[in-house]
Amino acid sequence: ITDCRKSEILILDPFTTKLLSTCCKMSDLMSEKITIVEDLYKSREPVPEMKAIYFMTPTSVDAFIDDFKIKPKYKGAYVYFTDYCPDELFNNMKLYCGKHIRICKEINIWFMPQEAQVFTCDNPGAFQSIYSPHSQDKKKTLETLADQLVSLCATLDEYPGVRYKNMENAKILAELVDNKLAKHYELDDSTKKKGKTQAQLLIVERGFDPVSPILHELTYQAMAYDLIDIQNDIYRYKSKDGSEKQAFLNEDDMLWVRLRHKHIAEVLEQIPKMVKEISASKKKPDGKITINNLAQMMKKMPAFRKQMTEKTVHLQLAENCMEQFSKNVEKLCKAEQDLAVGSDVEGVKVKDPMRTLLPVLLNPYGIYDKIRAVLLYIFSLNGTTDENLSKLIQHVKIEDEREFILNWKELGVPIITTPINFSRKPTRRDRSQGETYNLSRWTPVIKDVMEDAVENKLDTRDWPHQSENPAAWNGSGAVSARQKHKTSSQDERRTGSRLIVFVIGGITHSEMRCAYEVTHAVKSCEVIIGSSHILTPNSLLDDIKALSKHPMEFFTIDERRKV
Repeated sequence: ITDCRKSEILILDPFTTKLLSTCCKMSDLMSEKITIVEDLYKSREPVPEMKAIYFMTPTSVDAFIDDFKIKPKYKGAYVYFTDYCPDELFNNMKLYCGKHIRICKEINIWFMPQEAQVFTCDNPGAFQSIYSPHSQDKKKTLETLADQLVSLCATLDEYPGVRYKNMENAKILAELVDNKLAKHYELDDSTKKKGKTQAQLLIVERGFDPVSPILHELTYQAMAYDLIDIQNDIYRYKSKDGSEKQAFLNEDDMLWVRLRHKHIAEVLEQIPKMVKEISASKKKPDGKITINNLAQMMKKMPAFRKQMTEKTVHLQLAENCMEQFSKNVEKLCKAEQDLAVGSDVEGVKVKDPMRTLLPVLLNPYGIYDKIRAVLLYIFSLNGTTDENLSKLIQHVKIEDEREFILNWKELGVPIITTPINFSRKPTRRDRSQGETYNLSRWTPVIKDVMEDAVENKLDTRDWPHQSENPAAWNGSGAVSARQKHKTSSQDERRTGSRLIVFVIGGITHSEMRCAYEVTHAVKSCEVIIGSSHILTPNSLLDDIKALSKHPMEFFTIDERRKV
């Protein structure tokens, strides 16, 4: 915007619209004198006397050319790409619009900043592309993810050492990212080649921890997204007067940020206290009501109203979660935790997982809940026999939809045991001293990985180096002076090192929480987690089931046989 002070028009494509909405409001743009925000793909009235700023992905070049090819819509164009624009597209643009372009820059923001420490590549379809046996664009998808990871590192001004969990796709992606990073930092400043920074990028695959995305989680954010229908971070609910309302669950809601990682029991305890605090602070001060007092109270009213609205939203959402919990989830949770952890609340080992599973199968729970329990049973045994699996599938009545279970093999998760695929379960950190809730004993495996990485304890056999870090990586004490932006309380910890974790195939809300917890515990290392997309238990099950589908269902059976 500063390049083009006299422009009031900003033109976006779908990706950049979503990107901007995650990190700024219309009021922020207005304060920069932007008064019109338009969609590149919608028909617009020409404003030939004004210049326009275009912020778009390189794939939108053709739509941009249409604005200038025959009759220019604007006086001039200031063009900003989210990422590297391929020569072919760039030359096309130059050919048709060259004389209208005042500035053309590539700014590396080809990812979605979801939260303070969470990013996505905004590509849920990557799951099918990478894991479906019928996929035709796996290589291209991994290339794109690699480009997006490079753009993340460039935005953070990091040149990390790269490590990966010893799995096929993680290895391929690690190689791609490392090569592209080297190329980027060579191109970036030819006079001075950038050296590695005190950062580490870990690449893992969804199959390394199949348990976490299947469990019923009882921390507020994870529970809400699992049990309530929240689409695009919008929670829709009915107010007391029966009118339909909606609330955005994002970083602008400070109460959401404060509560989202807390256990639901703490959330329900804290919200009423907060409401009382606000109500108390809202009362007039003792003494006479003066014009001055009234004026002060009037000034504070909008803030009070906003705070009270936030609290009623969260009281409603937390109560909705608890309604679902009381109906079914509470009983399910004990069985799920026992199967996942491998021992009961007293720490006694679960000797016969089938005894833990049976009550779930015999009760009238929903299909998805039963599938989740069956999967936890199979994961606890590291796979089961064909015969046993058939019985389980009959119990759950999914004979025609057995892909919900069988397709996990595409992620490298053992479902049917054979003597060859017997694999040792990783040893877990002992957290028995820190547990507070019986129905929340499981800790996502990624938290162990984050802590081991920060303490430099990752086994090189399981986590090979694609490229080394400068000196010995030590997340708990490494210091770097690379930051150029102003510090805030959020930024204070950034004087240390960074650990970036990327999960191929989706991350869960509980894994997102781990990034904050480890950062908070270590303080000198900021953990950032990302993936192609964020998943919920049911969305993952749907994705798993869909892995059997052919990408094009329109060819005939005879043609399919030939394929």
